[in-house]
Amino acid sequence: MKNTKRNALLFLILLGFISLLSDFTHEGARSIYGPYLGLIGVSAFLISFTAGLGEFIGQSLRIGMGYIADRTKKYWTMMIIGYAVNLLVIPILMFIDATAWQVAIILILLERVGKGIRAPAKSALTSFTTQHLGVGKAFALQEAMDQIGAFLGPLFVYLILNLNQGSELDGYQLAFGLLGIFAIMTLVMIVIAKAKYPNPEQFETTSQKQGFKSNKPFLIYLLAIIFIAMGFIDYPVLAYHMGTSTIIDVIHVPLIYAFVMGIDALAAIGFGLLYDKKGVTSLVISTFLSIFIAPLFFLTKSEVGLFGGLVLWGMAMGAQESVLKAVISRLVTKEKRATAYGVFYTVFGSAWFLGSTIIGGLYEANLMALVIFSSLMESLAMILLFLYHKSQKKNPKNDRAL
Repeated sequence: MKNTKRNALLFLILLGFISLLSDFTHEGARSIYGPYLGLIGVSAFLISFTAGLGEFIGQSLRIGMGYIADRTKKYWTMMIIGYAVNLLVIPILMFIDATAWQVAIILILLERVGKGIRAPAKSALTSFTTQHLGVGKAFALQEAMDQIGAFLGPLFVYLILNLNQGSELDGYQLAFGLLGIFAIMTLVMIVIAKAKYPNPEQFETTSQKQGFKSNKPFLIYLLAIIFIAMGFIDYPVLAYHMGTSTIIDVIHVPLIYAFVMGIDALAAIGFGLLYDKKGVTSLVISTFLSIFIAPLFFLTKSEVGLFGGLVLWGMAMGAQESVLKAVISRLVTKEKRATAYGVFYTVFGSAWFLGSTIIGGLYEANLMALVIFSSLMESLAMILLFLYHKSQKKNPKNDRAL
């Protein structure tokens, strides 16, 4: 048992390094998508629409990818294909300028497609270790290592942009090209992990009885997730707003993103540990904080307001990317878990796409309406999560680590 726990931890750390390198790559790129697309002539609405559509496509693929992963047990195959598509399109962006902005949008969408292919398998692999490490701790560690990469990637991009001696567009293109080095490193790490741990599902030796089709708590939880996703503002929109305002110099946008990812990493650990102690209360708290993101960021018109909104955004994102997935691992048996993660991601992504489209339109029409919409959606989500938590008090094993 002790040796199994040690191996599960080592496996989780190895997965964490894969996440670190991949997030270094794609989050480094995402930190400049907004200003880059704006530079080559893409409108604010189309930037928001692209961000939402990318999430929708990537997330909607996950229901099928999760089902395939569960049926075939080819978790590593899904990981390799997904990460290859997710990361290798990024260096291609170095060749795209204003004459082919449509191609840039297609490549950015493909990056999300790759994430959609590998995400259910990755979440399932992480969940197999939770029996030995604790649900909140396992997903918090995974998310923290994600965010170390998500912190360093934008910082790397920021340095490249500042050191670049050519045009502004040249700097963006150089950054995309250099990120390709880390894409290759990620794929090499996955091959090493597959060779060392070919059957990681064997870490979990016990299984719950419930699937997810007739699982009422799971369905209530999905409804809450819909409102969380609809009201949450994607970073490219925040970055675009900073880039077009006079409060922040556009050159600092990737550096600010790195700062926010650092907040995300710390929040993931904190909320993950809180989940193991208090269950989904941790998600209720983070959702409550997200109600105030839009008012602070868009209405205060000061550096304090911008950074206050970004800090809350990072905290909410950290909780979402760790606790949201941790709850699923306690609601669904491991044999159906990748499928359940696929359903979860598809619902989340569809709601994110709808919300991003609405938010993009409201941004250009009326900022106050955007703020009201975002805060209202998060408020409804908080209420549903609170009701879900109350219902799970009768069966606390579903609400926190076993």
